[in-house]
Amino acid sequence: MNDNNKRTFSLQEHLTAVKEGKRRFENAFQGVTRMILEDEIEKVVVNGKTIYDFKIFRSAKKHMIGMYEEINSFVSYVKDAAEGGSSKEMAFVLVGEPGNGKTFFVEYLCTMYRHFLSKDPNRKFTFRFKFLDQLGKYGKITTAESQTYEDPMILAMNLTANRDENKALLGKIGFPDREIEVLYDNYRPMGACSEYIWNDIMGYVNGSVEEALNFIEVVPVPLMESMGTLTGKYPAKDKITSSAVDLLGEESIQRLLHITDTANPYRFDLRRGALARVAGGGIHFSDEIFKNKKDLVQVYLGVIQNRVIEIDGFKWPIDTLIIATSNNSEFNRFLEEREEAPIVDRCRITYVSHNTNYKLQEYLTDYAIGSETKYTFTKAELHQDPNLNYAASVGAILSRLPRSEKLTPVETMKLAAGEVAGEKSLKTLAEVIDTLSQNPDITKRFGQKGLGQRNLGRAIQLLIEGSDTNEGKCMFALDVFKSLERVVLDYVPDANDRAKYLEDLKHARGLYRERIMTEMFNAYMDEPLAIRKDVLNYVNMIIGVDAENLGPDKMWKYKDPQTGELKAIKIDERYINSVEERLGLKTTEQRDNFRTSIRKIYGQKISVDPNYDFMDNLELVKAVTDVRLKSDIAGSGSLIGALANRTNEENQKLYDRMIDTMLTKLNYCKTCAQKTIEYFCTQEDEK
Repeated sequence: MNDNNKRTFSLQEHLTAVKEGKRRFENAFQGVTRMILEDEIEKVVVNGKTIYDFKIFRSAKKHMIGMYEEINSFVSYVKDAAEGGSSKEMAFVLVGEPGNGKTFFVEYLCTMYRHFLSKDPNRKFTFRFKFLDQLGKYGKITTAESQTYEDPMILAMNLTANRDENKALLGKIGFPDREIEVLYDNYRPMGACSEYIWNDIMGYVNGSVEEALNFIEVVPVPLMESMGTLTGKYPAKDKITSSAVDLLGEESIQRLLHITDTANPYRFDLRRGALARVAGGGIHFSDEIFKNKKDLVQVYLGVIQNRVIEIDGFKWPIDTLIIATSNNSEFNRFLEEREEAPIVDRCRITYVSHNTNYKLQEYLTDYAIGSETKYTFTKAELHQDPNLNYAASVGAILSRLPRSEKLTPVETMKLAAGEVAGEKSLKTLAEVIDTLSQNPDITKRFGQKGLGQRNLGRAIQLLIEGSDTNEGKCMFALDVFKSLERVVLDYVPDANDRAKYLEDLKHARGLYRERIMTEMFNAYMDEPLAIRKDVLNYVNMIIGVDAENLGPDKMWKYKDPQTGELKAIKIDERYINSVEERLGLKTTEQRDNFRTSIRKIYGQKISVDPNYDFMDNLELVKAVTDVRLKSDIAGSGSLIGALANRTNEENQKLYDRMIDTMLTKLNYCKTCAQKTIEYFCTQEDEK
């Protein structure tokens, strides 16, 4: 019979499969650690620090974004517990603001773990007692499954009261002594009811282990998410409806009708509680753990420390990874109650910050906007402004960055995304983060406060329901700032926070304005990457301006790092000077320093990433854009003037051509193209 189709096995068959490596005996910590570390691992630089990125958390369609430090803390915790460290007697608790991904992280982990356990070598097994009606003490109860989904290897280690005899029995099956010792590292006694029933069976067969094993069958642990087996969640309830029964279980009236011996611990139905269902190497997720009333928190204290379910003096050892979440306010309130200190002492606390990388935020903003096609109330398809994601992302990110004397909000934002911020380096950002991390008030630390993912979701909802959006059949990027302002006013209770967030939104509008300048230039040049070419032209010119092989015609040849081809460029000193004037570089010394810094960045970045294009250097991009935009266009004044005043035919042609480019090459629709040009022609948000 095929092993995959067979639903029950003898203990001997199971132990042989373990010996041959077809099945595994490992605890929950070892299983989760193996799942994570067997996948790909990369190194990334986050806020100036090198950190590991575990690819299992980036593999699903809707995967984890950011959270590098928090994930590193978790992996370190489970790895330490798997290696027998102090973490195995602790719970892992994620504390942070609402809407920053705590629950998503745990649910994602549980989904990955279930997928991992569904593969054959990783499947979990348990054992069941059968023919119980022959014993005469169990009424019409004929079978009883291990209530805590104990591994059959636990039964094998407890077949007799003598440990050496049990080891000898494993040796007979073919386990070498060294492997037996490794197996015994995960030894634990059987649960109260399993041990009681096994003793009953051993008494019935006069102590013959071989005969007693006829009463045992090995079965797979059900992987049913809706039943909460192997991964289960216990959400905090109100003080009246919550009870320790929800976690531990209670006496079963139905079983008492059959069991004659009232001392039999099988009269307790442990599966009524959430813990027993994940006790066989599973993950227990306690959502908002510190919202629970005190007696439940005390239950958790015992379970976390001893890994035992205890009812009326009966004990059931469990093998469970316990993860919990809590928001800052509940956690702080809990800490103020000094008598509750022991539970916190048994927790590995990780403070979860909001995502502070605006490039990564664009993925999270995509989650908030949704992947499905959206429609207006009149069932017309709703277009998405190509700048919407950027506008919403920088609006949310700037609110999460604390103020600093060393860095402006925009410099902080750029450095947090690993970009260039003028002369400011990642070292400055690292110093700011270190200084903030000394603050005992967690919410004052880097990224711990701001508009979360739920607030961003609300802003998108407000944008979609707006009359302008429905009338124009387009989610126009500029309108998202009004939605974010409304969310700040309606959902942020603290006056100081509100004032800061509204100020942050002004900075975000300034960044949006600069992006529109670039978009307009690209539309004017009838090319999606026009500004990028001009920025790279400036960079190549300042590298070639001092070249030894520069002839009197000012032509300089260089090797394109992206294609490897030899290219020629004419050094235009007027263009170089115009860009540097826009950058506010007045003296020769200032210009030389700036050019040196650009050459240095070029040398560092191009060797690692040949496609690096300096587009993250917002000041340089803005200067190049200004030089090109503010120059005369066919004698009709600036581009703004030409677009604003379309009374003559030439200007109207320019406007029509730009609209056409925006529609065909830049992913705009008629509504957002016209509104963007209209916004460009105003002085709004000019820095």
